Amino acid sequence: MSPLDHHPSFRHAEGLTEHLLRLIDPTDPADPIARQFLSSAAEALSAPDELADPIGDKTHSPLKGLVHRYPDRVLLTPVMACAAYCRFCFRRETVGQPSLGLTPAEMDAALAYIQERPEIWEVILSGGDPLLLSAARLRALVLRLDDLLQVKVLRIHTRLPIVDPVRITEGLVEALTASAKTVYVAVHANHPRELTEETARACARLIQAGIPLLGQTVLLKGVNDDLETLSALMRSMVEMRIKPYYLHQCDPAPGTAHFRVPIAEGKALMAGLWKTVSGIARPTYVLDGPDGGGKRPLV
Repeated sequence: MSPLDHHPSFRHAEGLTEHLLRLIDPTDPADPIARQFLSSAAEALSAPDELADPIGDKTHSPLKGLVHRYPDRVLLTPVMACAAYCRFCFRRETVGQPSLGLTPAEMDAALAYIQERPEIWEVILSGGDPLLLSAARLRALVLRLDDLLQVKVLRIHTRLPIVDPVRITEGLVEALTASAKTVYVAVHANHPRELTEETARACARLIQAGIPLLGQTVLLKGVNDDLETLSALMRSMVEMRIKPYYLHQCDPAPGTAHFRVPIAEGKALMAGLWKTVSGIARPTYVLDGPDGGGKRPLV
């Protein structure tokens, strides 16, 4: 069966970019790009440990669009849409719902919450994908965050350089650098084939503007759960000047059991990485617990 013969999901958001479609090999039924973005019948199967909120966001959400899990940093979700929807997403119960994006009044409330807490040193923009904001809207948000004097670091979590790299325009980069604060961009990539020439150019635009890039990866069965693929991915990130940061254990979101790799196998893969790749190419293998307490290293 072709990987393009997917099973539409009526419960979770779906979307694919032209860029990703070009990366999918329709002759390979196990294509790792298709597996990440095209729905399958396996999503209808639920495992006993699966949760609608698998990392406990709601436990630490004082306001709509905010997660305040750690004293010195807060996660802000201005939009809950993505350019393409990962089938293993831990927020798959909420992403793709337009009503969950922030209205101007809700954004005002979120920024007031941050302003009132001098201990907040870092703001993380996530979602959804915050880089789906237009350059004008992103610049306006960055400048409002720039007014919060206690905030020193802005971190943006995105898949856009991977799934639709042409959208990383000079205008978008200029919007990110409108702030005087230190800006980091965390790029999510799971397979070396995702790191295309177009993605390299998108990342270079960010790097040349002085923005350091971090790499986030989810350990996924049938995508990157072998040492050869994982090593190639980490090396390719470093070659693009993306520092591997986290290797995430796949979270138990509903309908994602077919993606999860046993933790023992993940630890064995990390032991292999320590033997085969440079220290600058090694991420930290982490698990996000359902209690909302945050990430903990697994090795």
